[in-house]
Amino acid sequence: MGVDVVSFGCRLNTYEAEVMKREALAAGLGEDGAGAIVFNTCAVTAEAVRQARQQIRRARRDNPHARIVVTGCAAQTEPGRFAEMSEVDAVIGNDDKLAAASYRALPDFGVATEEKIRVNDIMSVTETAGHMVDAIEGRARAIVQVQNGCDHRCTFCIIPFGRGNSRSVPMGAAVDQVKRLIAGGYNEIVLSGVDMTSWGADLPGQPRLGNLVQAILRHVPDLKRLRLSSIDSIEADPALIEAIGSEKRLMPHLHLSLQAGDNMILKRMKRRHSRDDAIRFCADMRAARPDIVYGADIIAGFPTETDAMFENSLKLVEECGLIHLHVFPFSPREGTPAARMPQLPRPIVKKRATRLREAGEAAHAAHLARLVGTAQSVLVERDGVGRCEDFTLCRIDTGLAGEIIDATIAWQRHGQLFAQAVQPRDAHREPAFEEN
Repeated sequence: MGVDVVSFGCRLNTYEAEVMKREALAAGLGEDGAGAIVFNTCAVTAEAVRQARQQIRRARRDNPHARIVVTGCAAQTEPGRFAEMSEVDAVIGNDDKLAAASYRALPDFGVATEEKIRVNDIMSVTETAGHMVDAIEGRARAIVQVQNGCDHRCTFCIIPFGRGNSRSVPMGAAVDQVKRLIAGGYNEIVLSGVDMTSWGADLPGQPRLGNLVQAILRHVPDLKRLRLSSIDSIEADPALIEAIGSEKRLMPHLHLSLQAGDNMILKRMKRRHSRDDAIRFCADMRAARPDIVYGADIIAGFPTETDAMFENSLKLVEECGLIHLHVFPFSPREGTPAARMPQLPRPIVKKRATRLREAGEAAHAAHLARLVGTAQSVLVERDGVGRCEDFTLCRIDTGLAGEIIDATIAWQRHGQLFAQAVQPRDAHREPAFEEN
């Protein structure tokens, strides 16, 4: 059976899953014939934790003899909750999950709840290594982790206690990793981190994320597409803003950590930006890069949120021009200040989340309509499916995973774009789809 890694949550977990599998196999985990399943958990919401526990139980029913190991952010913040599950053999910390020695030590774990746990003090971790991954299985783009952890303490967020304080991969190591991946055939690289715009603050000279982006583009001329994962707009430095506006190889898509559109709620969240800061940033970047598209994280139903406060968040979809919306119904996380604030009734929270999603879906539909008839450069993700430079998903009538195809958006149907390659197709190959 070998080793299977089941990941929940963010892009960083997806990346780390590759390292975990490599290290677990190097340690000999799963060689006993029964195999092993490693769950890389997420702690962002209570629902993410519930889903992980549910899948662990299902995995044990389906694989009665396999070793089940739980790690990730939820395992770091709630190790006892997983260790008390009879289905779980071991719980290891978020930092230890990336080392072969952690998996080699599994035979030493006991059966009692406290004996299953190997979780260190994540706040004691001061460095992050550039864990080199030569391939991300089944993915057309490669993810490069350049930062981990977070120094901020937003009142709703448990992640700093799962990831530790902010720490950066040195610039040279990050550039070398991108070079390796491009030499391995990748056309698109995604820079990822927990609080990526804080990159460099712990490095000598305190470089900023913009310095790293410009260094990668300068030193890796064969890189065709560079993409950023989520950023905090208030921390965007001048070099990053310059790169977004001028570097065509830096993709025109930013996913913003906005969380709310009301100043009082932002203050109670301990966010570092105001409503006007978010709107101004989006307007300024669109002026510099007219084709830019924004995604955003927004929380619905934060404690004390009134109808008027919620309307301010709802209006942010239009005022910032948000297209790809990630909506989170507020989920109190034990140990955070927001969990102790006056909570809203769950039906109100769910209703507000629904309204936000509907606004996001309407904005996304309008965006798709605008793209019909435009020329696009499409990265093929798998047979028949690709992404435009602005991260919009489309069907594509040719190309292999990882190829970049010049195409025209021919039409849309049922919320999907359909792209046709500009170059003549193979005469011996049947069209992937036709317009009805």
